[in-house]
Amino acid sequence: MRYNFEKLEIWQLGMKIVQKTYAITRKFPKEELFGLTSQMRRAAVSIPLNIAEGSAKQSRKEVAVFLRTAIASALELITASRIAEQEKFAVPSEFRELNDLLQEEYFKIIAFEKKLR
Repeated sequence: MRYNFEKLEIWQLGMKIVQKTYAITRKFPKEELFGLTSQMRRAAVSIPLNIAEGSAKQSRKEVAVFLRTAIASALELITASRIAEQEKFAVPSEFRELNDLLQEEYFKIIAFEKKLR
């Protein structure tokens, strides 16, 4: 069975962001497991989770609240990935790929939220 939210491009892109984030954070130093690794993973997972949860809401206003939370999580992940890149926890090209996905997701969620108004 496929749920309606799984058809949303923003949810699908969010799932790609989760995969990429987990792939990158597997390479982080072990001492970061409860620090930046955990923070980045939670922020990444929050994006598609909020999109899915918001899709079940009845009013457009309620949906928009969850979309804004997904946007905030994307911005959190962008900042965390910049910190990880600065600390050289993975190669720059991996962070570029993640940030490209995040930038695309950010603008697509904003556009989707504007359609709800």
